[in-house]
Amino acid sequence: MINKRKSEEIESIVFDALSKSNSLGVFPTPVDKVLKYADLRVNSGVDLAKVPINLIPKLSHVVKRGIAKIRGVLDRREKVIYLDFTQHTSKLRFVQLHEVGHELCSWQGNLLSFLDDDETLDVDIKEKFEAEANYFASASLFQLGIFSDKMAELPLDIATPIQLSKIFGSSIHASLRRYVEKSRKRCALLVLDKENKGKFDIPRLNVRNYFQSKSFTAEWGEIEWETTLDFGVPFVQDFLSRRRFLKSELSIDLVHESIDCTYHYFDNGYNIFILMYPKGETIKTKTTFVINN
Repeated sequence: MINKRKSEEIESIVFDALSKSNSLGVFPTPVDKVLKYADLRVNSGVDLAKVPINLIPKLSHVVKRGIAKIRGVLDRREKVIYLDFTQHTSKLRFVQLHEVGHELCSWQGNLLSFLDDDETLDVDIKEKFEAEANYFASASLFQLGIFSDKMAELPLDIATPIQLSKIFGSSIHASLRRYVEKSRKRCALLVLDKENKGKFDIPRLNVRNYFQSKSFTAEWGEIEWETTLDFGVPFVQDFLSRRRFLKSELSIDLVHESIDCTYHYFDNGYNIFILMYPKGETIKTKTTFVINN
């Protein structure tokens, strides 16, 4: 976790980068302008997905470590970023801003290069510099408090962060996470992976991530979920019914009480997202969104 002092320091750097690059209030964040402000460039002639690792000396030790696929590399000496161009556009944007974070967080300057893969780019990473670079990327992508201001005007609905992801140029996953973590309302988010099993095996969904808003946690604490959910859970039944989107209800059983919730189910083809909030929790707005099932 990044402490309050450090997060404020990074946010100040983000504000300077956005404002001085004429990117503040521009959606989606013009990454090319932020790169130029940081005096960095992307080497578009090298694709990390195609170039053998041993052709880039700085990456030679990665093979020995056996870590996940490399997504981005910052060469601080040459002021160059190398990327895996097979990534989704929203992921590429995040990776580039992540590398800018390494460059502009001046206290990280004692390390001359960084290797970023699926593990280090996960927003839950504990390693200090990677967490700071992720924080920078997220704050840049969602334009500091602007995302929160916009979401506060819109319904408490899974369609809201989905629509905002299009405006801010982020992944749906990233937008949903920020939506829940920045919400003043009591809400929570489950991100589920589909488990590929044999034809006659019991279908299951694996819990990939789980997030709660501060007000949700303040009232009920941190909810613990099983790592694997089976047919007894309504989300799995929704998945078996091949639903893409629906709204329904569930009860979360705690030790001394239950939380009666409304839940919104959304399957984007890769993950399943479950936005939950207690009944009666709403945002007053005249705006409505529709997701076709």
